[in-house]
Amino acid sequence: MKQVNQVKLGARFIADTPHRVSHDRCLWAARMRRDKVASEIPGWEEMRALASQIKRHTLSNLDEYLRQFEQRATANGVHIHWARDAEAHNATVLRLLKEHGATVVTKGKSMLMDECDMRPYLEKNGIEVYEADLGERIQQLDNQRPSHIVMPAIHKLRSDVAALFAKKLGSDPANDDPRYLNSVMRRDMRRNYVRVQAGMSGVNFAVAETGAIVVCTNEGNADISAALPPLYIASMGIEKVIPRQCDLALFIRLLSRSALGLSITQYTSHYLRPRPGQEMHVIIVDNGRSRRLAGEYWEVLKCIRCGACMNTCPVFRRTSGLSYDAPYMGPIGIVLEPSYNLNRYARLPYSCTHCGSCGNVCPVKVPIPELVFYWRDLIVRKHKDELTHRLEEGMLKYVLLDARNLSLAEKLGLWGLRTLPESLLDSPLNPWARAHANPEPPQETFRQYYNRIHRSDHTDS
Repeated sequence: MKQVNQVKLGARFIADTPHRVSHDRCLWAARMRRDKVASEIPGWEEMRALASQIKRHTLSNLDEYLRQFEQRATANGVHIHWARDAEAHNATVLRLLKEHGATVVTKGKSMLMDECDMRPYLEKNGIEVYEADLGERIQQLDNQRPSHIVMPAIHKLRSDVAALFAKKLGSDPANDDPRYLNSVMRRDMRRNYVRVQAGMSGVNFAVAETGAIVVCTNEGNADISAALPPLYIASMGIEKVIPRQCDLALFIRLLSRSALGLSITQYTSHYLRPRPGQEMHVIIVDNGRSRRLAGEYWEVLKCIRCGACMNTCPVFRRTSGLSYDAPYMGPIGIVLEPSYNLNRYARLPYSCTHCGSCGNVCPVKVPIPELVFYWRDLIVRKHKDELTHRLEEGMLKYVLLDARNLSLAEKLGLWGLRTLPESLLDSPLNPWARAHANPEPPQETFRQYYNRIHRSDHTDS
């Protein structure tokens, strides 16, 4: 399978200045809001540390907590199913829908269902699936995957949505007022809601102590999927379980502030049992998670899907989530997707500047910067890296192994900046010049500066 080239795909978005500027501005605003609300809580860092410890404890005893959750949920009247992989998950969903004669389904936001490629699977089997989340529905109408974990259509401008709605829903293409566009979507979806025979959603947290699941949204799309139809199906990864009800408040406070910089999400919905006359099913999915738990990169399972790492990442903000061509994008994507398909996603761990900001904002302290190096090392050892990388690293090895060679390379680089013509420095041979101005060459290298100062200090003494 062909490798995803995030650099090439990202270059298209970078070249589209209006979209790039808007995308960068919106995500950085979310990061700034996050910093503001975090600063208002004196114990914010202690909360992050505690959440990380709870996740570590839960993952270390995952089998026990999953069994406890199953027992409590079953006692509440919830049907529990287990799925080893995406194929088993999708087959279980289709079987349940067919058993209930459901052909029209509304679906709340779920990264796991996207991971399993569930919607195309159901549509191929004659099931109509309507995304209840506004951003997800926009992406569905545009036949695109989500571009962000929390804000699926954040890469689009209002004019893009207006044109899309005009084409698909018959609205006014010249009216890009958000209230108008929301009304267009609301009117269209309400016609579909009265037709649905089943509803689905993801799961943010599953409480082992009570057997309840918790779903957080800002639009109430999970409530629509769970409350209206006679059949409700929720899908959760095995890592979503937490031990106790009292642990939930900590994660809710961290999630909403980290995701959008809000004190709380608009809807935090708790589902303990099916309502009268309804069936409620929860599908617990592995799909490679137990393999990750047994590996060196197991801490990636602590992620609570807040998207904070994306909002702060300079690469993601300027290239959009679509450039990763994967269900999970941004910093968490580049350390998660290679575990699904190393060959296809071998280039993703190189889409990183090593600024470390993703690790600084993660509410559960997933060590993303360290995991980037883990995957780079594995990719090189498995010979999945690019030939150009190997050649560059092979040449650089001889430079870095000898101080004299490094000193010579520094002098050559400085000479090049001073003497090479601008036409060559700004040519396609220098990709840096496409979006940057070359720096003014210093009078001396750092090594020359250090030696001069050191000799001066030694003489003075």
